[in-house]
Amino acid sequence: MQFIYLASQSPRRRQLLEQLGVRYELLLADDTEDAEALEVVLPHEAPRAYVQRVTLLKLAAALARMKRRGLPVAPVLCSDTTVALGKTILGKPDDPKHAAHILGTLSGQTHRVLTSVALGSLSQAGKPLKTEQALSVSRVRFAPLSRQQIQTYVASGEPMGKAGAYAVQGRAAAYIEHISGSYSGIMGLPMFETAQLLRAFGFKV
Repeated sequence: MQFIYLASQSPRRRQLLEQLGVRYELLLADDTEDAEALEVVLPHEAPRAYVQRVTLLKLAAALARMKRRGLPVAPVLCSDTTVALGKTILGKPDDPKHAAHILGTLSGQTHRVLTSVALGSLSQAGKPLKTEQALSVSRVRFAPLSRQQIQTYVASGEPMGKAGAYAVQGRAAAYIEHISGSYSGIMGLPMFETAQLLRAFGFKV
C-alpha cells in the first residue's frame, strides 16, 4: 500500500493530510538535528524565496534522515509557512512580548501567508530521484486590535510556535475580517497544491 513520510511536528498538517485520505508515517528530526537553524532568514531575503528555500532544506534533511535510519523508501512531504507584511518576514515569536509586538504590527493590516510544500523521493540506492514543489499565497486582513485584545490572546498561549503569532483555526479567527486564498494553506498545508504533488507521484487523490 502506498504511503508517504510527513516530516512535520504540526498536528494541523497531520489533520489536513488525513483529510486527503493519504496514508502517512511521521519522520521527525532527531535530538541531534538543529531544525531551528534551517529557518534562519538570509540578509535581504524576500518572503517567497525564503519559504521555498527553507522547505527544500527541510526536505533534504528529511530524506537524509530516512536514508540514515534505513527506513523503507517512500516519498517525503515537507512544508513551511511564513507570514509577511510587505517585504518583512514575521516568523514565530521568541516570547510573549515578541508575540504582542507581531500582533500589534498586523493589527488593522492585510498581510500575506506563504506556504511552500515539497514532495521528494530517493532511489533504492539512496540517490535523489524526484522533487516537486508548490507555493500557496493567501491574504489575511486583521481588524484593528486593542491592547487588551492582544494581551488576552497572547495570554492564551496560542501565538507561541506559530508564524505571525496566530492560528487561523483558533481564537484568532475572531479578529480576522477577510481571507483571500487558501484556508488550508494558512493553516500550514494547502490542500489543492498538496494534492497536485501527490498525483505527480502516482497517488490517487
